[in-house]
Amino acid sequence: MNTILYFGSFNPIHIGHLIIAQQTLDIKKNSELWFVVSPQNPFKKQDSLLAERDRLHLVNLAIEEQSNMKSSDIEFYLKRPSYTIDTLTHLSEKYPKRKFSILMGGDNLVHLHKWKNADILIRDYPILVYPRPGDEIPEDYKNVVQIIQAPFLEISATYIRKKIKDSGSIKYLVRDNVKDYIEEMGFYT
Repeated sequence: MNTILYFGSFNPIHIGHLIIAQQTLDIKKNSELWFVVSPQNPFKKQDSLLAERDRLHLVNLAIEEQSNMKSSDIEFYLKRPSYTIDTLTHLSEKYPKRKFSILMGGDNLVHLHKWKNADILIRDYPILVYPRPGDEIPEDYKNVVQIIQAPFLEISATYIRKKIKDSGSIKYLVRDNVKDYIEEMGFYT
């Protein structure tokens, strides 16, 4: 089974994440996509994150009707901070019949050379990239990544958190059940 891993903080998951996931599945037929909720990104401050279980629950709400999308809390049980190569090594051992690939934004690709064991990632796992306007695919990677074309929406989790803090509406930025749960729990206020 081909399994695409979409790593992220998903703080919170939003429509942009879901559109990218669906576009990728449309291109990579007969695949499954796992949203891997990262408890601690080595490049982000921990204090800006909603609790990991809450973010996982929001992902589950967002994808509850999608049979080919799953959530994964695997990084909750691994050493922190989370490194993609460690997660992939663990998953490859746990699920030897699955063929894993990585889905990332063009902004992450630019910094891939800074990632732990980037050479092994590139060598052993297909990398799918959705570029945003202005993202340049580095020459070194042009022949080793597959570009995923998805509509570009200028939606970010940062923007959503700011809208909530400013008492603005996040309707249409996240799925309704995600919006309702965020409001019910008072997240990001």
